[in-house]
Order: sequence, then C-alpha cells, then structure tokens
Amino acid sequence: MSEPALEPVFPLSLSAYPAEAGLSLPAVLAGRVLQEPLNAVASGLFLLAILHTFAAPWFQAQSHRLEKAARGSEDARSFRVEVLHFLGEVEAVFGIWVVPLLAAITLAKGWHTAEAFISKGVDFTEPMFVVVIMALASTRPLMRFAENTIGLLAAVGRRTPLAWWLAVLSAGPLLGSLITEPGAMIICAMLLAEHVFELQPSRNLKYATLGVLFVNVSVGGTLTHFAAPPILMVAGKWGWTTPFMLAHFGWKAALGILLSNALYAAVFWKELRGLAARAVTDSVRLSGPVPAWVTFAHLAFLAFTVLTAHTPALFIGGFLFFLAFAQATAPHQNANNLRGPLLVGFFLGGLVIHGSLQQWWIAPVLGRLEEWPLMLGATFLTSFNDNAAITYLASLVPDFTAELKYAVVVGAVTGGGFTVIANAPNPAGQSVLGRFFEDGVSPLGLALGALLPTLIVGACFMLLPR
Repeated sequence: MSEPALEPVFPLSLSAYPAEAGLSLPAVLAGRVLQEPLNAVASGLFLLAILHTFAAPWFQAQSHRLEKAARGSEDARSFRVEVLHFLGEVEAVFGIWVVPLLAAITLAKGWHTAEAFISKGVDFTEPMFVVVIMALASTRPLMRFAENTIGLLAAVGRRTPLAWWLAVLSAGPLLGSLITEPGAMIICAMLLAEHVFELQPSRNLKYATLGVLFVNVSVGGTLTHFAAPPILMVAGKWGWTTPFMLAHFGWKAALGILLSNALYAAVFWKELRGLAARAVTDSVRLSGPVPAWVTFAHLAFLAFTVLTAHTPALFIGGFLFFLAFAQATAPHQNANNLRGPLLVGFFLGGLVIHGSLQQWWIAPVLGRLEEWPLMLGATFLTSFNDNAAITYLASLVPDFTAELKYAVVVGAVTGGGFTVIANAPNPAGQSVLGRFFEDGVSPLGLALGALLPTLIVGACFMLLPR
C-alpha cells in the first residue's frame, strides 16, 4: 500500500491566521510571528541571503586577489580560493541559504514537514522554464536569426555599436511579450555582448546598459497577458486580456523604453560612437552558415516551449528532443554549454523557495496601501523579491479596486530592474554579461544604472492617461 501524500504544514496559508480587522500593521505582523515563529526565522534567512548578494563582489575580489598572489604555485587553486569564488557566485547565493532554511524547518517541525514544503509548497516551473528557454535562445541558429532581424533596425544607423545598442534595447525587450521575458533577455544580452560589451566600454556605460536592459525587459513583456510572469499571475483572475494590456500598459511601456534609451544614448553618445573604431566586421561566436530548415526547426522548438511554458513535462520533453536534434545538426550548432542556464535555474530555484515564505508579511503590507504608496511600495518590495511573487500576493488581497490593481502591477514591473533578484530573467542577463565586470556585478552599480529608466517608465505608467 502506498504511503499517504505529504501535506505541507509550513508555511501557514493566509487564511489560517485569525481575523485581524482593526489591528495595526505591527500588531498583525507580531501576531503572525507569535502564531508561527518560523516566519521570523525564514524572513531573517532571506534577509541574510539578500545581504550576501550585495557582498558577492567582495568575495569575488578576494578570490581573485588570492589567486593572483599565488599564481604559479599549488595554492593558486586552493580550497580557500575556490570557496571564496563559490561564495561570490551570485547564482549560488539563494541555493546556499536554502541549506540553513531546511535545517531550521527540520529542527522545528521535522524532516517530513521540510520535505512536504519543497515537494508540495514550492512551484519550480519558472526556474525549469528559464533553463530551457536560455539554452534554446542562445543557440547559433536562433541567435543568428535574432541578429539578422534586429540588424535590420541597426542597419538604419549603419550597424555601428551605437546603432546596435539602440536597436537591441528598443526592439529586443518588446519581444518578451511574444517569446517570454527570459527569451528576450538572453537574446538581448548576447547581442549586446557581441556588439557592445566586447568592445570594452567604460564601467559607467556597462552599468547604464545593464540597468536599462533589465528595466526594459521587465516592462517589455506587458504588451500581452501571457508572457510576463507578474502579468500572468493576475491576468486570469482579474480578467486582463491582451487588448486590455495594450490599451493600459503596452503603449506606455514602449514609450518609456524609447525615452530611457534616448536619454542614455544622449548621455553616452560620444563614447558609443567612439566604440566604432574597435568594432570588427565578422562575428566569431556566430560564425558559420545556418541552413534555413535548421533555423525553422529551432523556431518551432522555441514556439512549442513558449506554448507549453506552464507544463514542465511537455517543455522538458521537447527540450530533450531538441538536444537530439542539435546533436544531429552539430555542424550548424555551437557547442552546447548548459552551465549558465543551470546556474540561473539554481538561482531561481533558491529564490522561489525563500520567496514562497515571505507572504506572511508582504500580503498585509500590500493590503494597507493606497494607490501611489502601493505603487511605490510594490516597486521597493520587488527589488528584494521576484516581481511575480508581488503580483501573486496582490491577487490574494480582497476588494482591490481597479486603480489599486493597476498600481501594484505598475510597481512590480517598474521595479524589475533594480536588482538581479527583482525579475526572473535578470539572472540570465547577468550570467551572459557578468564576465565583463571584473569582480562581478555590483548591486549598487546596477541600482544606479537602473534608477533613471525606472523613474521614466514609472512616470509613463502613472502620469499618462489610463
């Protein structure tokens, strides 16, 4: 006889808390901690994980310093160097902090509760999808197709680095409304790496580009109701369709993207034009012809993956067929390197584990804010929690007016570029472009780079007619 299915007893569902009408927010949060002390432990570990992401560049710098000092000796790749390097891998941070989290749950509630929480209480569909879409979108046929397509826009500016910068950051993020934001992110990041970052731009331009890329991708998926995770979380429940998204979000997102790009292009105009002297005409990474039938097959695999994005058994099965196809057409492929996609999947897996335990305090915070405070609060909370989690929790708040629904989604998508954990595709972009930052991407540098685009798109959403 089979064993009964494990049912998670932690975290408590929001309905398990007693009636809290009339209580202040501190009283509500204190009561929830008293009812379930593990709430405070889980959030404390989540805070430590966030602080670890800020410290990751320091660990990377220390690892590089020790390795350089010991170069040529047996200590160059010592255990200490490797541990510091591992602690400096942003993609590993949340996975690292899952270990003490599971230990705390096990000590407090037993292993069966910890096991049930992982198996029943956490949805890993999004991390698995990002792994597959990253691997697909970074193949030579799809990258060549994307380069040729976006290159039509770059050709207007004679395919200079400035023209590529504008074309990729303008058209690429809007693809997220069709091929999903992770797919758009990996394509944009790889094209920017090829046509801009390889030319060794200044540190300021690199952070500005990374910031505007993250913000643009976060809002670029709002033209439809099915491609951006924060929109998907509420679209069905609130009755939002693609025509609704275009009328209320899409055109403002496109305008905000163009304004942000124009501002940064004006600021870095001289440097972007100067990069043309370092540009090369032939692409090494994308070299080699790709037959049209191979490209078509890749586009079909991509379309199938997007269509089955919420059914892991289908998109993973399709990915296995794709790997066989890629092997059979090896002369037209680059070598498959799954390290980046798997690391990003590990990052997102750890993030959804931690994020699923924060609803005890995020939901009551969102439920007590008016329109403008709600928009700004959602923007802030998104910086430290995946924006899809913010909109999901907002969908659980009863009696949200149309204005409040709009405000919370605006805040979630607007704040998606401030940090690497604010939007699910961001780790994919960092995995591609992080190698151009000597000691890793600085969280402060990223936040500063994203600040102006965030203000611009936020203003477009909140100030223009609805």
